[in-house]
Amino acid sequence: MGRLLGLDHGSKRIGVAISDSSRLIATPYEVIVAAEALSVLDQILAQEDIDGIVIGLPTTLSGDESASTAAARQFAASVAAHTGLEVTLVDERFSTKVAEDVLIAGGMRREKRRDIRDKMAATVILQGHLDSLRCPQP
Repeated sequence: MGRLLGLDHGSKRIGVAISDSSRLIATPYEVIVAAEALSVLDQILAQEDIDGIVIGLPTTLSGDESASTAAARQFAASVAAHTGLEVTLVDERFSTKVAEDVLIAGGMRREKRRDIRDKMAATVILQGHLDSLRCPQP
């Protein structure tokens, strides 16, 4: 069983996280420039044993879709077509907030938080998905 890649899609930057081979733990990987996403994903896929990709799907607090949701869906379709891997969309509400809160609790300064917030949000998204695989909701 290969690893899963988690992506927090943004219009300018995309946070990347990766699971361990047992799919128990998500780890921050890197932040990539959105315009270079597919070529950077090719590099990551060449270096890592990736079997699937998890992409955060942004919705409003009420669960409604927005322009960001449509952009994430379009990005997911592009990634699936480009890589040939299964892409799973998961609810990402509060992922950036949770990542920011963890970084603040760790005493990280604002300037440094900005540099790693996206890959931490990708980690939150991927870890939530990994947890759901082990403990599915009824």
